[in-house]
Amino acid sequence: MATPAQGRWWALVLLSSGVVGAMTCWFSATAIMPQLILEWSLTPAQAGWLTNSVQLGFVFGAIAASLVNLPDIMRLTRLIAISALLAGAANAVLLAQPGWTVAVIARFVTGMALAGVYPPAMKLMATWFVHGRGLAMGVLIGAVTLGSSMPHLFRAVSDGLDWRVVVILSSAGAVLSVIIFAILVKEGPYAFGRAVFDPRRAFATFRERSLLLANLGYFGHMWELYAMWAWFLAFATAARQEGTATLGSPSFFAFLVVASGAIGCVLGGMLSDRIGRCLTTAGMMAISGACALLIGFAFDGPAWLLALIAIIWGISIIGDSAQYSAAVTELSDPRFVGTALTIQVSVGFALTVFTIWMMPHVAAFLGGWQWAYVVLLPGPLVGIWAMLRLRRLPEAARLAGGKG
Repeated sequence: MATPAQGRWWALVLLSSGVVGAMTCWFSATAIMPQLILEWSLTPAQAGWLTNSVQLGFVFGAIAASLVNLPDIMRLTRLIAISALLAGAANAVLLAQPGWTVAVIARFVTGMALAGVYPPAMKLMATWFVHGRGLAMGVLIGAVTLGSSMPHLFRAVSDGLDWRVVVILSSAGAVLSVIIFAILVKEGPYAFGRAVFDPRRAFATFRERSLLLANLGYFGHMWELYAMWAWFLAFATAARQEGTATLGSPSFFAFLVVASGAIGCVLGGMLSDRIGRCLTTAGMMAISGACALLIGFAFDGPAWLLALIAIIWGISIIGDSAQYSAAVTELSDPRFVGTALTIQVSVGFALTVFTIWMMPHVAAFLGGWQWAYVVLLPGPLVGIWAMLRLRRLPEAARLAGGKG
């Protein structure tokens, strides 16, 4: 058995801090959407594409990186630092008020750049951890969650100030990420083997049964996750308009719900290392799916029940996310772990493009946001089936030190 790496926890702190900084760029436009709609006279469809273009950019960047095996042939810290710098610069384009078309292009580039941060950071973290990888991966995805929620906090604390404050702070977070990955972080002692260019490896995850099931679990999880995150501010605003008090302003409520997922990520990591990846992910999806079904009943109060369901949903909806990635690092060819992780997230995020686009149309069809989230329930159901099926395969013995 490998000896735990000295300095691994400090490396995880630095890695997580860097990821938080870069990921603040993800929802920066979403957090200020009400102001952009007014100032730029945006239609609902145009407003939606300011969020969806980030998803599309991420998918494009992740697929391109996986096809050329970029996370497996380029030094990880250099790749992440360059990507974070590009994300911060593209995010800052909003400060020039370039209009909808240029803003959508800039958001696309932001997402493309973040594809060079998120998956490579998971591989980089795995070079520091063999034992406790589930917990470490959970902490890292918790950092993704916290970073994604930060623009809502920026908007809440700067209420009454110009919306550009949110953009400035999120781009500053990306600069912090550049400093961390360019100077302070290095690859751990359990580095994966260097790969040569082989585009066929990008599709191996769809040929190997165990990897396919792990990815199906992830895809079911992603069907739900970003649609909930992207539109929870709209849901909370609609509930407030119906007279249901939320925890502070709708922006602060959205921050609390998304940020609470960091707790879920750590909890999921601890459970995954103790009872296995498959049971942990299936359990988290069962809870989050139940919340998607139940939150509509609390839409018009009581407020405490709405807050309780929303926070539980925020914790459970992301608590399993890291464990699909941990599973991929344990099931795939060690030389192509970066490629396998990148293709996993690229397909998963491609699904989110559709669900993010779908949600406001569902809300309009139903006459409001109260019951719109019910359409997310099929994702967790498919994911639960896939992970329980994976648990029955012999390959499950490679997960979580034999716990499955």
